[in-house]
Amino acid sequence: MTEIRNYINKFSPVSDSDWELFSSKLKERTFKKKDIIHKAGVVENYISFITSGTVRLFIPKPKSEKEITFGFCFENQFVSAYDSFLLQKPSEHAVQALSNTSMLSISYNDLQEIYNKTAIGNLIGRLTAENLFITKSKRLQSLLDQTAEERYLSIFKERPQLLKEISLKYISSYIGVTPQALSRIRKRIS
Repeated sequence: MTEIRNYINKFSPVSDSDWELFSSKLKERTFKKKDIIHKAGVVENYISFITSGTVRLFIPKPKSEKEITFGFCFENQFVSAYDSFLLQKPSEHAVQALSNTSMLSISYNDLQEIYNKTAIGNLIGRLTAENLFITKSKRLQSLLDQTAEERYLSIFKERPQLLKEISLKYISSYIGVTPQALSRIRKRIS
């Protein structure tokens, strides 16, 4: 639990009493590689802070090769089917562990209590929302103004470990090309 407290303390010190209430609401959850953390069509009940592991966000399709991967989250980041969490309506996407993953999660109802009873509550909500917004905004920007090759090179530059940890079929879906097109991009680059 020190990971999440250290993360929050970077932005604002947390009083011991606020931390005690907040940490009492956190639930440690672990998932094995390929486990579905959140299913599409279900209301998201958690915001989670990844303490270890890698997670992908995707839109499921009847044929798994047609799934659309639109995001990845890593250690020391928040993850959620956030629109579903906020609206308390079924999500249109799913969340999957790409490696053995551990996270600290807080439920919707518990977070509402934290908002009402602590000074830290609004900070946690803001940090989560900002983190998820920035991730989504960067993704949208890359789709609008970069070629698939530029998106691949950007991933390679910003997160080289991603290329070692994540299946190429998920990376190709993320940058918006077929696995065959990704293979051609990789050949051109090397």
